[in-house]
Amino acid sequence: MHLHILGICGTFMGSLALLARELGHTVTGSDQNVYPPMSTQLENAGIALMQGYEASHLQPHPDLVIVGNALKRGIPAVEYMLDAGLAYTSGPAFLADHVLPNRHVLAVAGTHGKTTTTTMLAWILEQAGLNPGFLIGGVPLGFSQSARVGGGKDQAKNYFVVEADEYDSAFFDKRSKFVHYHPRTVILNNLEFDHADIFDDLAAIQKQFHHLVRTIPQSGQIILPQGIPALDDVLAMGCWTPVTKTAIQSTPAASPDAQVEWQAILLSEDGSAFDVHYQGQKVGTVTWSMTGLHSVANGIAAIAAAHHIDIDPATASLALSNFGGVKRRMELLGTVRGIDVYDDFAHHPTAIETTLDGIRKKIGNRRLWAIIEPRSNTMRMGNFKSQLAESARVADQVIWYQPAGLDWDLQPVVDAAPNAAQVANDLDSIIQRITTEATTDDVVVIMSNGGFGGLHQKILAALA
Repeated sequence: MHLHILGICGTFMGSLALLARELGHTVTGSDQNVYPPMSTQLENAGIALMQGYEASHLQPHPDLVIVGNALKRGIPAVEYMLDAGLAYTSGPAFLADHVLPNRHVLAVAGTHGKTTTTTMLAWILEQAGLNPGFLIGGVPLGFSQSARVGGGKDQAKNYFVVEADEYDSAFFDKRSKFVHYHPRTVILNNLEFDHADIFDDLAAIQKQFHHLVRTIPQSGQIILPQGIPALDDVLAMGCWTPVTKTAIQSTPAASPDAQVEWQAILLSEDGSAFDVHYQGQKVGTVTWSMTGLHSVANGIAAIAAAHHIDIDPATASLALSNFGGVKRRMELLGTVRGIDVYDDFAHHPTAIETTLDGIRKKIGNRRLWAIIEPRSNTMRMGNFKSQLAESARVADQVIWYQPAGLDWDLQPVVDAAPNAAQVANDLDSIIQRITTEATTDDVVVIMSNGGFGGLHQKILAALA
């Protein structure tokens, strides 16, 4: 079957393209923004990419058009698809219909950490010899690509790990993606307001999360952190599935909370090592390259989810100790002139804050630069502008990039900053400042959920 994917370079749709290709389909795709790492991964898989959304991309007619949620009415390819009466579906529906049937689906949902936690969980299953299928909204460093069909010979151990996004499915299906997946094991990492372009408020997102909860069977399991009121409210709407909770402690609790089965006991302030306690007993130790309490929270949740399918916590802990991470999640791109340059996907004030806090605890008093592009739809709408200055407070120097099309001025963010901050209107000025002011032992973190005009490699090249 010939499939054409509209919006193929999105992290979800790109991964779906890889699955479709592995299933034997001929896959082509179009996207308005074709950039690495997804474009590179797709081209390496032999998938033809087309720039833009032209009607000609659908000629000759494919057997099925898979429509990404960034596509809207009025786009030439969409109008042609409808006028020509072509068969079409959403990405999540294709996944549910063609990949997930008869699989034990393990899903990871939440505002932050979905990609990393999904990768951790898939890695644990892989190291346990289960050959899981997976779809990850990013490029994992431990696997050769972001998705595969996988599957064990034993039908009872036929697992699929999926990043379960609350964003809508398509212009013709406004349900959250994750309601299509019918998971049996679910991690709910956290829940905050986001996606202001489609959700009016937090309550609207909570309603979608409850739709997900409604699909989880009684024999399944829900894993979530202790003390997240927004998630507790979701479960209070109705829950028919056993719930297990996680927590992070600096020392083992003298009398552990009976409602918190899983505890990560920190062995280092930066989160690079922790003991795993289950029902009050130590069952494993993780020593890894990750940093930050958010990483520890992701790790303990992944271990708990793996335990639901009978993976020993010690095995899971050992697997995480060999975990390589995910591209664009505090990924060290290079060290030039003694200056470390990192890439990070942070797209929300909480993600910015936790990521920078983790690297600060790792690097100590080294000078930390944060270069931040507020690119997500919610950021561009200005919903979080009052939180941005504080989110980057642990950095020594902050450069806020004012991209074309941003409808609000970043100067008030700079004015409210408790640290040294400035606005940059072009990439050249950012590169000039880093190359002239950054010195040996500095750390530069570039934060954007897009390509950022290739700034990462341009800085490395200029430093060299």
